[in-house]
Amino acid sequence: MQGQIVKIVSNQYTVLTEEGSFLQVVAMGKLRLGNKPVVGDKVEYELLDGQYGMQKILERKNQLRRPAIANIDQAMIVMSAVDPVFSSILVDKLIFLIEYENIEPVIVITKMDLVKEDDEVYKYIEDYRKSGYKVILSGHDFEIDDIKDALKGKITVLTGQSGVGKSTLLNKLDPDFAAATQSISKALGRGKHTTRHTQLYPVGDGWLADTPGFSSLDFSWHDSLTLAGRIRDFQNLPDCRFKDCRHINEPNCEVKKGVEEGRVSSIRYKHYLEVVPLCNQREEWQK
Repeated sequence: MQGQIVKIVSNQYTVLTEEGSFLQVVAMGKLRLGNKPVVGDKVEYELLDGQYGMQKILERKNQLRRPAIANIDQAMIVMSAVDPVFSSILVDKLIFLIEYENIEPVIVITKMDLVKEDDEVYKYIEDYRKSGYKVILSGHDFEIDDIKDALKGKITVLTGQSGVGKSTLLNKLDPDFAAATQSISKALGRGKHTTRHTQLYPVGDGWLADTPGFSSLDFSWHDSLTLAGRIRDFQNLPDCRFKDCRHINEPNCEVKKGVEEGRVSSIRYKHYLEVVPLCNQREEWQK
């Protein structure tokens, strides 16, 4: 039988079955010793001596290490327009980490009711949308239909800074979900939405994980050439002269040409140049 892990507590796994029910499943010894199951894993299990045992983890389409979760459709990056001030470098670093794992980023900007029409945040909104990123605006009197539509039928990871309005957003989506995540945080002696516990909750006809967030914007495990090939802004361009072009100092680079001609976001490219030196560090250390 097959199902998907939606919650892990110690060595007890809550699995959503193909029929839509929940089962408590234990991992067999060979799984505990090898590639450990994480939330989001699709697994095979069977009934043995009155207990459901997990036998196999099916191939993952993607995986995040921090937080430990697999088979994600999209990551919802929640950032505020003000207080704290909108940080495009933080959003872009999150985008790079997310797109590296072939996960779709969705940007939600909160507290839009507190900014004026000429606020600089609108420049960033236009820049992201021009590059093809989905941007949803939220505020005190804003409807959340667009957010619910974005969640429908998807497994979504929610991430963002403290104080950006995640609690308010979660309460609008589902008060029961917000209360559940907050009670977990309090039980572990942490602040709201800073728990290390990762769990999938049914919200808006989809599944949402209010995770501890990307606890470390660590690019040292990432390959810079792979990153260059997965950033949306750098796609749909003619091929560069060199197949291993990292779009930094190489001649006849189509990405640099695109930046000069306004076809590639200069903001994203600038942030990419700041991140590239942080990549491949573990490989260099091992040498």
